[in-house]
Amino acid sequence: MVIDGHVMLGPSRDATLTAEELLWSMDRNGIDQALVSPAEYYLPVRNREGNERIAEACGQSEGRLLQYAVATPWLGDEALEELERAREAGARALKLDPALQGFDPLDGQAAPLIEFAVAARWPVYMRTGTPPHGLPLQVAWLASQFPDCQFVLGKSGATDFSHDGPTALATPNVFADSAYVEWPTALASGQPEQFGQRVVFTSDAPFGDVAIELARVREAPAPAWVIDAMLGGNLARLLG
Repeated sequence: MVIDGHVMLGPSRDATLTAEELLWSMDRNGIDQALVSPAEYYLPVRNREGNERIAEACGQSEGRLLQYAVATPWLGDEALEELERAREAGARALKLDPALQGFDPLDGQAAPLIEFAVAARWPVYMRTGTPPHGLPLQVAWLASQFPDCQFVLGKSGATDFSHDGPTALATPNVFADSAYVEWPTALASGQPEQFGQRVVFTSDAPFGDVAIELARVREAPAPAWVIDAMLGGNLARLLG
């Protein structure tokens, strides 16, 4: 099974992707399921509208699309109420974006949302690579504070902070995102027993090229079981 670990649906500043276009692309590229997030407009504001749009798309996909829930930490208790609504609607994971949502991962503001994710048994995707917040080592520190939560290093620090990515994986509950940079698949290929179960495939569509990102994983010089794990097994395990 191939599972795409991060796609954004709807209109963004630089690209737009509809559910119909996504499902067509999945069929063309042999992708069975995808975890989908609201477009960037819905990350800092209008969280409920974004979550409801994604829930509707997922509900009409016959199980092929799985929902990320989003809520800005600035909303406090309202953010937790929004995550609960999203969970009841079928959400399977939490997405945080410190750069777009304007919070510092190290100051505790997002802690209640992460605690919710732990209770819901959700993995947390956190986009990285945009200073001063959302950097790989910040996510690693945050993961060390929440050892029961599994964090996906969104974009693996691409591009200017990708060199910090391998160090972030020293924290055992941090997983690398395969998109854009070579180090996740290289690490899994060179040390399969240690890192073969710590990399997840994502296309980052519509910003990433699905075929290129799939080839990055499928053509990695790794054992077949590691390729299978990166393409879907690891994420399936995170999603329970």
